[in-house]
Amino acid sequence: MNPKAVRFIWPDFLWGLLVLPLLVALYVWLLRRRRRNAVRYASLTLVRQAISPGQRWRRHVPPALLLVSIASGLIAAARPAANVVLPADYMTIVLAIDVSRSMLANDVEPNRIHAAQVAAREFIRELPDGIRVGIVTFAGSAQVVQGVTDRKEDLLAAIDRFQLQRATATGSGLLVALATLMPEAGIDLESLLYGQGFGRDGGRAKGAIESRAAPPPPKAAPKAPAAALAPGSYTGGAIVLLSDGRRTNGPDPVVAARKAAELGVRVYTVGFGTPNGSIPGYEGWSFYVRLDEEALKAVAKVTEAEYFYAGSAVDLRKVYQHLTSRFALERRDTEIGALFAAASALLGLFAFGLSAIWFRRSV
Repeated sequence: MNPKAVRFIWPDFLWGLLVLPLLVALYVWLLRRRRRNAVRYASLTLVRQAISPGQRWRRHVPPALLLVSIASGLIAAARPAANVVLPADYMTIVLAIDVSRSMLANDVEPNRIHAAQVAAREFIRELPDGIRVGIVTFAGSAQVVQGVTDRKEDLLAAIDRFQLQRATATGSGLLVALATLMPEAGIDLESLLYGQGFGRDGGRAKGAIESRAAPPPPKAAPKAPAAALAPGSYTGGAIVLLSDGRRTNGPDPVVAARKAAELGVRVYTVGFGTPNGSIPGYEGWSFYVRLDEEALKAVAKVTEAEYFYAGSAVDLRKVYQHLTSRFALERRDTEIGALFAAASALLGLFAFGLSAIWFRRSV
């Protein structure tokens, strides 16, 4: 827990802490008054010899504990809250995995796509119960290969069905993953992927002349858009996007990431492969495939998530293991006043108990 992240729901109660110095002053005044009113002995040396060093300081312990108890009680009354790490109650994870033909590169044994499938299977198997998963693949376009489910056998079968295609539409994969994660958000995928005019005249936008000749009927006033959430504030799930190349098709992934950020969704990105990856002898051609780390880092930064680089199959498994532990725990704002209230009660009881044991007098 970060002390700087603690906030108070009822901060006015903290003004009560100003009473503590007054209580300390009152305690000192009572001690001095007690000394003045004490019975005078013939010799103060006898009193000093009768009081051991331990007795001199322990008489101050119960009042000190009581003072701390009062302070804890006042803090509890102010209802402190903090962003703490707690076990995740329920989450949905959508994997968006690049299946472009650059995944045939053999810089990762035996090739990138095989290593990605193995790591994804391990990720699915190691996820704790209560976390649902959906799988989206993207190349020239994006598609849902497995809807959100908690049936791990269905997820593993979907990973085995990956088919490589041409091109890389990273932004499309992110948007489809976002719509899969939050179907209730009403995301207009057609407009985001193909433009505002998609769907007219059998999927093509009307030309300017046709629009003037046959103007569309007047539309109802559009609804006001929902207020954007703070980036990273959505705790119901997240997206994990893995890619090994550069976008060659579809919308800009950083623009798509801004849409995810508006909905508060974190997008964890994984860059896979070495800088010198190549596909030797594919369809008579040999070509290099390069990873666009800057775009993946930007996507993660915009959505308040993290970027991971995996240059080998071992690295990729470690990334997925790290993500597994991350999704088993989640950060959320939690009121922690009960902890201070319990501390106040225990300290108060301890103070009275020590006072009764140390300073009891025989009748």
